Amino acid sequence: MDKPDNGLSIIREHRKVIIDTIKNITRGDWKVLVVDATTKQIIDNTVKEDDILNQNIANIELIEDRREPNPTMDAIYFLSPQPHILECLLADFERRRYRKAFIVWAGILNPELGRRLQPVRQQIAAVETLLVDFFPRESHLLTFRDPWSFPVLYHPGCNDLIAAHMKQLAQKIAAACITLGEYPKVRYYKPSQPIHEASVLCGHLARFVQKELDGYKEWDPEFPRQTGRPQGVLLITDRSMDLMAPLIHEFTYQAMAHDLLPLNELPKVTFHMTINEGTATAEEKDMEITETDKVWVENRHRHMKDTIDKLMGDFQRFLQQNPNFTDQNQDTTSLNAIRDMMAGLPQFQQMKEAYSLHLTMAQEAMNVFQRHKLPDIASTEQTLATGVDEDFRKPKNVLDQVVRLLDDEAITKSDRLRLIALYVLYRDGVIEEDIRRLLAHASLPPSDEKIITNLAVLGAQPTRPLKGFRQPPPPLFPVNTKTAAQDEEYSLSRFEPAVKHMLEELCQGQLNQTVFPYTVPPANPNEDAVIQGSLRTAGAPRWASANRRQAENRQRVIVFMAGGATFSEARACYEISEKQNRDVFLATTHMVSPALFIRQVGDLSVDRRRLDLPMDRPKPRAPAHLFERPAPPQPPPLQRPAPPPSAGSTGSTASSVRPPTKALGAMTLNSGGSSSSTPPIGAAGDDRSGRLSKDKDKKKRNIFGLKK
Repeated sequence: MDKPDNGLSIIREHRKVIIDTIKNITRGDWKVLVVDATTKQIIDNTVKEDDILNQNIANIELIEDRREPNPTMDAIYFLSPQPHILECLLADFERRRYRKAFIVWAGILNPELGRRLQPVRQQIAAVETLLVDFFPRESHLLTFRDPWSFPVLYHPGCNDLIAAHMKQLAQKIAAACITLGEYPKVRYYKPSQPIHEASVLCGHLARFVQKELDGYKEWDPEFPRQTGRPQGVLLITDRSMDLMAPLIHEFTYQAMAHDLLPLNELPKVTFHMTINEGTATAEEKDMEITETDKVWVENRHRHMKDTIDKLMGDFQRFLQQNPNFTDQNQDTTSLNAIRDMMAGLPQFQQMKEAYSLHLTMAQEAMNVFQRHKLPDIASTEQTLATGVDEDFRKPKNVLDQVVRLLDDEAITKSDRLRLIALYVLYRDGVIEEDIRRLLAHASLPPSDEKIITNLAVLGAQPTRPLKGFRQPPPPLFPVNTKTAAQDEEYSLSRFEPAVKHMLEELCQGQLNQTVFPYTVPPANPNEDAVIQGSLRTAGAPRWASANRRQAENRQRVIVFMAGGATFSEARACYEISEKQNRDVFLATTHMVSPALFIRQVGDLSVDRRRLDLPMDRPKPRAPAHLFERPAPPQPPPLQRPAPPPSAGSTGSTASSVRPPTKALGAMTLNSGGSSSSTPPIGAAGDDRSGRLSKDKDKKKRNIFGLKK
């Protein structure tokens, strides 16, 4: 299982880079931090606002917002290298909004855009690039939050976007490697019998990444720092390497929850539920699921059966330690009974909320599991995905099993479509008429045929001619029936994603160099086998203290999955990390659920104009208010002094200005002024006493900062 408090974590590494950069700029002096919408998401993902403010940051401002000028304070600009953000920055310089600017780009700025900063160099104290343009999600899982990458990479109408997109992907992959302190050997997936246009995707992307890493090494000759661990490995793969993984039902807790429950994904993973249900304090709440949730981290990769046993066992252990909170006659052997008891434990709020969340999620997932007959459908899915039955023999009557399930009304339409896709992949293609028959039998619309046939864009062969024989391609990683576990209890989890088999062969020094070649072939072709031997002799992994990193001799392996990765593939990386004494990280464009994968495959035949790609939308522009010039200050109105009254004056002036006879009568030599609020007027029009009192009042107001 995961070790959340120990060992290496990409979340901590990412956070450390950001905090250290801010600290090195402030150096004890107060500054303003200015971010944009993109970099705010990057920061918020791993860094708490208080941790930033504690680094002598007086305020955090969004560059797109209206802001008051602060010309007496320096600003740290942490910005994404986008053209419209540069326009915002130049608008700030034109207004001289801050005293000096320390610019930190969260990615590589186009040199052409960089030249536009030359005229304002005198306002810039320093410029640096921070390669943190990615989103750590778990200790060994990071994404780019870019589901649009799938159509860009695979849609036939997006060929003009691929080169620029691959460069962006390469920069982010290199950024993740650099954050982990790795200058890895780069290997990539190269299908042995390519039949689809995107078969060259991994090779091109791997060369882009190699160029970015080499460029960084040239810029920083001391990278990477010397350590005792072997050189890392970066494996570039894509979704076409394994089409079964995003279609099959996975019964570990995390994968099952993301498949069956309505989890909200962005910006945080949340589950909407009612806490304290059935009590006066009941309320609906979005419960956040994070790496700090120990119940989640300890159980997410367990089989659902083991997860439920663990949750119930932990809670019963709590009741034994706190007998005052339960009645001896209460049932503590069912999830629903335990959930009801949880509502009566207000003294243990944090523990109660964590267990209430996961007991509720586990119960709802199991309700779906039973209501829609997932045990029945999963048994057939496992046969289709592995090519062998529960006894690891060649299966019989597979089509009959599939048709029987398609007839069952308890099975959802989305599950029927997944089953048909799995059957077509298992058969390495069927005639088009058979696809239509299966869809009709499942009561699915004829338009779903496109989803099945679009799998060809990803390297499958969903259709075949009526006549003629086609030899099916050999499996990428054949199932070893001799060593396969014969555990009936977990027969619905026989399938393992290709990523796991790939990592096992890599760690054993046996990964095929023809199917997974190097961008730069090593001098010693047997280098991987040598590393495997050295790690074996290193002994058992040594764990540091609770707040320190694992021993430095663990090799780091980064797997990049273009086109989206599944939670079963994330689980496989953790399992190989623990089993093979390595740190294996999964990086991907986005996490993909079965429902999202089906929808994205269906979109591969949709007109590009209907996809609403961000690249096809109008380019974002800097807000107009940043270029508004402040209105010039209005001059004070001119005041003409009143003419001195004359003895014989008549008319409106004489009648409107009344002499201060009452004030003069009350004046004495010691009073120094009038008892009235009306100021005295000196003889013969002399107003020096009035000016003096105004000057004193003006000085007094200035001392206290009051405006007139």
